[in-house]
Amino acid sequence: MTERLQRLAQFCVDTRFEDLPPALVAQATRHILDTFGATLAGAGSDVAKQARQVFEGESGTTLVWGTEVRVGAAQAAMLNGVAAHALELDDTGGCDHSGAMVLPAVMAAVSMSARPVSGRELITAVVIGYDVGRRALEACGGYSAHNGAGWHSTATCGVFGAAAASGLILGLNVEQMVSALGIAGSFSGGLWAFIHDGSQSKKLHSGRAAEGGLLAARFALQGVTGPTKLFDDVWGGFLKTLAVETAQPEALDADLGTVWKLARCSIKPYASCRGTHSAIDALGLLLEQLQVSVDQVEDIQVSLCGFLQDMCGGQDVSTLAAAQMSLPYALAARLVHGHCRLEAYDDEQRREPRVAQWMSRIRLEVDLQLSEDGEPVVSVRTVDGRQASLCVDPPLGAPGNPLSDEALEEKFFSLAERVMPRDQAEGLLEQLWQLDTLESVFCLCGPLRGQASLLQVMR
Repeated sequence: MTERLQRLAQFCVDTRFEDLPPALVAQATRHILDTFGATLAGAGSDVAKQARQVFEGESGTTLVWGTEVRVGAAQAAMLNGVAAHALELDDTGGCDHSGAMVLPAVMAAVSMSARPVSGRELITAVVIGYDVGRRALEACGGYSAHNGAGWHSTATCGVFGAAAASGLILGLNVEQMVSALGIAGSFSGGLWAFIHDGSQSKKLHSGRAAEGGLLAARFALQGVTGPTKLFDDVWGGFLKTLAVETAQPEALDADLGTVWKLARCSIKPYASCRGTHSAIDALGLLLEQLQVSVDQVEDIQVSLCGFLQDMCGGQDVSTLAAAQMSLPYALAARLVHGHCRLEAYDDEQRREPRVAQWMSRIRLEVDLQLSEDGEPVVSVRTVDGRQASLCVDPPLGAPGNPLSDEALEEKFFSLAERVMPRDQAEGLLEQLWQLDTLESVFCLCGPLRGQASLLQVMR
């Protein structure tokens, strides 16, 4: 199986912008734009501020987006990765949350480059990063198998995508790329233990993977070797250790250059775990179908798979992290606040008494017939005895049900304007839409700076 790793590394190094289908380039541009927006808003989150304090006083030249702080490249990859995932607004469907690892790592590598890096090179590196991170996850048996075992794939598999993407920017050859991926395997890690108490460690996983991937590529560039048998069926191998029962190593190099993994990724319209989105959509459509207001709803039942129950069935909303993982809260917020945007997860909104009342009337029930990767079925019962059920698959934001460009821009402005004035956000957005024409992406660094006065007043 060493051949699989060699083939994957060769694919990474050989892929050029001209090899990417136009539709994939367009989607990559949208995901890059969206990740920047999520990171800018995330810069004002508590966990991002706390993370920056860890490196306070340390010097460097690489920008922490949404701020005026500059640190070392690896630290910037870490801090931007944390901010990207801090508010649960980053994309999903890759390794998962691929953008939060890949883009911070790539841009940190760009900051180290002695030559201009074009927008086309950036797009290519991002596409490769998404591809490799997802392939690592599929080699583990897929999302529900790997995450169900307690591993957080955002960190365990994302580090491979970050290594491949930043390795392209740094100009690794095939031998060095093999080492970078091998070293990344040793940097892999991340557990779902946060789910039980709403702790903030989940938000660190994306930053740690971005940093680890960048460092893996930098070590490889300097000649440090990584294990060539990383994905082999050997003691200490990645799959042998993390996916002993579920490994599917053939997924590492199946359909390279034919099936692009970014194409399956989703952009989030809601500030919550992707597992809640289908139910949010279904509830909104059912209210329209039944033509009822909130006070005419008697109760709600959700039939879901066991994996989703374990991941998003929690009732704890005492912290932002816990509330964003709670399906009952998402539905209650949709009823009480009328939406599940970021504002619905503010402290004051979570403490709204009607939210708790509604959460007590939302019942989750595991249906053993549902696939572990399937979407839930939402049933609404009205006070006059009517009932309707619906499963929305795919939910809004998925490739089969995408956000419009207008909705994507609206989301971007709502996030970017938390740290910068509107005219600066408009200028950044214009450059991002034209990313494939930029001769150098260094020009993004100025517009990505935040204003200290705005950052200080953010929640």
